[in-house]
Amino acid sequence: MTACLTFFVKTDDGLSLFVRDYVPGSPADELPVICLHGLTRNSADFEEVAPMIAETGRRVITMDMRGRGRSESDSNPANYRPDVYARDVIGVMNALNIPQAVFIGTSMGGIITMLVAVMAPGRFAASVLNDIGPELDPSGLARIMAYVGKGEPLPSWESMVTAIRETQSKAFPNADNSFWHVFARRVARELPDGRVEFAYDPKIALAFGTAPAKPAPSMAPMFKALASKPVLVIRGALSDLLSPEGVLGMRAIKPDLFTVEVPGVGHAPTLEEPTAQRALVEFLGRVGGPCSTR
Repeated sequence: MTACLTFFVKTDDGLSLFVRDYVPGSPADELPVICLHGLTRNSADFEEVAPMIAETGRRVITMDMRGRGRSESDSNPANYRPDVYARDVIGVMNALNIPQAVFIGTSMGGIITMLVAVMAPGRFAASVLNDIGPELDPSGLARIMAYVGKGEPLPSWESMVTAIRETQSKAFPNADNSFWHVFARRVARELPDGRVEFAYDPKIALAFGTAPAKPAPSMAPMFKALASKPVLVIRGALSDLLSPEGVLGMRAIKPDLFTVEVPGVGHAPTLEEPTAQRALVEFLGRVGGPCSTR
């Protein structure tokens, strides 16, 4: 079984970020992997994927962004934005003596990945963008912004499972009850009084304002920062955030783009799907390099 160390790393402005450090399953000199979660999620998203990658001989780092999971919330909600998160990621890399890594970014984590490539181009060797690209579908953004930061704590885990199924069933139409219970335990937490709430600071929604009425600004210049290194794009076949046309636009920028579509799921694949895992293993097998140890 892969060992996982957990600890906290301080940001430049003094917040404590929760970090999971998965020890490689066998000695190797491969580059470490940094996994970055989506907007309302946390490092638990990778609790199955990270050990799988570590067993291939790579150190894997996951973290809770500020205001999520076990990381501290920010007293200034204006800091809940991708460029601040990118600085936090670079800070964690510095603290753990990781000069360069392969990045896996789900949704917002992919935006953070693109920003790291802009802000510190020498720190990434390759990237996996999970259901995210430089052009975002307005319908997906509107759906996400309709539920982020809303809702009071619920009376039980069962009620949380029901609430999550109601907002996420479009993305996972074939999921069974076991899936939804695992999902809930990853994205929510129990309060001392037994009630259950989502595991993020509701104020993360303030950075987005109102739902967009038109497409978000293009992030193509940010994506171009990734284009000099290998990139894998994973798209959920039912995604309402990353369209097939969006993937084609990415390929126009980077003709040697690796792509895979995960059938039967929307935004965003868990990366536990067989199609996604095969693509990850194959892609990571193409990316080597020296590994820095903590």
